[in-house]
Amino acid sequence: MEEIDVPSHFLCPISMQLMRDPVTVSTGITYDRANIETWLFSCKNNTCPVTKQVLSDTDPTPNHTLRRLIQSWCIINASHGVERIPTPKQPLDRSQIIRLLNEAKKFPQTELQCLRRLRSVANGSERNKTCLEATGAVDFLISLMKKNCNSSETRDEALKVLFHLEPSETALKKLLVNDGESEFAIVESLMHALKSESYESRAHAMMLLKSIFKVADPAQLIAIKTEFFMEVVHVLQDKISPQTSKAALKILVELCPWGRNRIKAVEAGATSVLIELLFDTPEKRACELILVVLDQLCGCAEGRAELLKHGAGLAIVSKKILRVSHVASDRAVRILSSISRFSATSRVLQEMLQVGVVSKLCLVLQVGCSAKTKERSREILSLHSRVWKGASCIPSNVSYPSH
Repeated sequence: MEEIDVPSHFLCPISMQLMRDPVTVSTGITYDRANIETWLFSCKNNTCPVTKQVLSDTDPTPNHTLRRLIQSWCIINASHGVERIPTPKQPLDRSQIIRLLNEAKKFPQTELQCLRRLRSVANGSERNKTCLEATGAVDFLISLMKKNCNSSETRDEALKVLFHLEPSETALKKLLVNDGESEFAIVESLMHALKSESYESRAHAMMLLKSIFKVADPAQLIAIKTEFFMEVVHVLQDKISPQTSKAALKILVELCPWGRNRIKAVEAGATSVLIELLFDTPEKRACELILVVLDQLCGCAEGRAELLKHGAGLAIVSKKILRVSHVASDRAVRILSSISRFSATSRVLQEMLQVGVVSKLCLVLQVGCSAKTKERSREILSLHSRVWKGASCIPSNVSYPSH
């Protein structure tokens, strides 16, 4: 295209590119629809980018007059290589979604067709997602999942739409409030999906559960059943995808501090599965999350017992010290601290010496770890220095306990 001056009022103030679908917000400033919708819906802003004023309405108005002027200018300058801009499609109207939802409610045989249409709408734009949420699509999808918990096709399609819809924190909190009388039924519905034969549905369910638990209150987190922890452990065992595994680990991090959840996770077999994952998890963040959960589980006697029961538990935790990150080293030392303070039988102390735990703790004292990690390492070595006194790695400045 030849160099040509574009009228300044044809340019979007955000991108400084020629507008293809100009829309005007409540402050009177005009933007290209794609750019202002990204600003409002993807970036979660509620102000006008130019004036910084809060918008009274986040639904912009099409500026048809300016669009026609831009189209005419494009036609006039076509000989200079300016591409003609087609008339944009009308944006989704809320009444269309309401009609679609009402039809599916009235005629159950159209549910699948409705769900596929909703998925297409949700994938269209961030504005569409906001519009779907505002018209009650989230409640509709949850109701279908509850009603069809044993019917995989409809349930999985509803789950897929809900995943692509990415419900806001407000919508998730509303779901939990509405669920108050039904024993956390939203979690029950998603737990059915975790048992699905479809890896995709299990991944979608896990990602949604991660978002739900972030906004749940402690009473709801305490009420989670052991069966749920078993399904999370199965997801970790099956290694559906790195993203899904991280979501499962984050759920455990969120749940384990509350009530008896640590014990429930241990009873579900989490400890041994997490230890096995440490062997073949090269990714830093995933390794850190595994050690965080193991640290939480070792806060109870059952968790420590399971870690010690695993033939490689102490060895693999020790191996991760100084090999992954400062966060991982700190958590691994915390785990060893729990073992040394509460579960240190003579057999365990000998194993710690034999598999290299003691020498690794000594190394921590000599390298660049956090002060807290070094202090914990020193405490462990000091606590059992009489047992390990013959080890050549024990520093001479480690004090012996006085009792």
